[in-house]
Amino acid sequence: MRAQSSATAPSRIAVGATSTDPGGRSSGTVQAALGVVAFSLTFPATAWGLEGFGPWSLIAVRSILAAAVAGACLVAVGSAPPERRHWFGLGVVGAGVVLGFPLLTTLALQTSTTAHAAVVVGLLPLTTALLSALRVGTRPSRTFWIAALAGAAAVIAFTVQQSGGALTSADAYLFGALLVCAAGYTEGGRLAREMPGWRVIGWALVLCLPLTVPMAAVALSSEPVHLSAHSVSGLLWVALGSQFLGLVVWYRGMAAIGIPKASQLQLAQPLLTLVWSVLLLGEHLPVAAPLTAAAVLVCIAVTQRARG
Repeated sequence: MRAQSSATAPSRIAVGATSTDPGGRSSGTVQAALGVVAFSLTFPATAWGLEGFGPWSLIAVRSILAAAVAGACLVAVGSAPPERRHWFGLGVVGAGVVLGFPLLTTLALQTSTTAHAAVVVGLLPLTTALLSALRVGTRPSRTFWIAALAGAAAVIAFTVQQSGGALTSADAYLFGALLVCAAGYTEGGRLAREMPGWRVIGWALVLCLPLTVPMAAVALSSEPVHLSAHSVSGLLWVALGSQFLGLVVWYRGMAAIGIPKASQLQLAQPLLTLVWSVLLLGEHLPVAAPLTAAAVLVCIAVTQRARG
């Protein structure tokens, strides 16, 4: 009876059920908002980390630190290893969220500003919805697809305008990051119907250790490391804040208020990143950046309402 009860809880979360306790809903909203704030700091923290670490070293060490914390939490709660039928899905989550997205965005940030990257990655919710429709077989409305295409057009126009009429290697990395992360989100959402969401990312991190440990050994031996307050702070944040703790509060928030309401909070993430890029990195925003971000947010909001 206990196993059946725990198995059905993630399913209720996946369809967007909300808590009937007003205090629980308020707490869930706060936790989901904290998750969004944590994610919005990822690009500025990555830029700081790149001041002292090479891109491959930063990604590998980041994943190992997050996996160490996740592994400790899994051991503390006595979590059983995932069933064999979950391994493929966890592999997709690991390839997309643990390795692919951090690696590709880190490579992009070597030549791109965080403001530019934030606007491009603002298309992630739309990309996730597209892949989710293909993977799960949902049929969004015509309004949804019109808004999705409008958002895509705004992002493509911004990237082409900023790069002088042609896409750069940084843009290629960012669009690749959208695809792999959307795949990881889609597969993680499917798995979250069968196990708590934080355990999905926890096991994905742990299962990536056979790749990230040798990657770290090779990268640290070939890329120079210059420790500083910025580089260490950036590394710690992307490892513990973005990659693990941010996801913990995010999933707990979704459990309390449901995925639809939580997803609306995440619409603020690109604009928050633009603010951090100015405050923490001293970047000067082109006029098109906040305008494009606002346009993308409007498009995403329309898709959310259409899907509802």
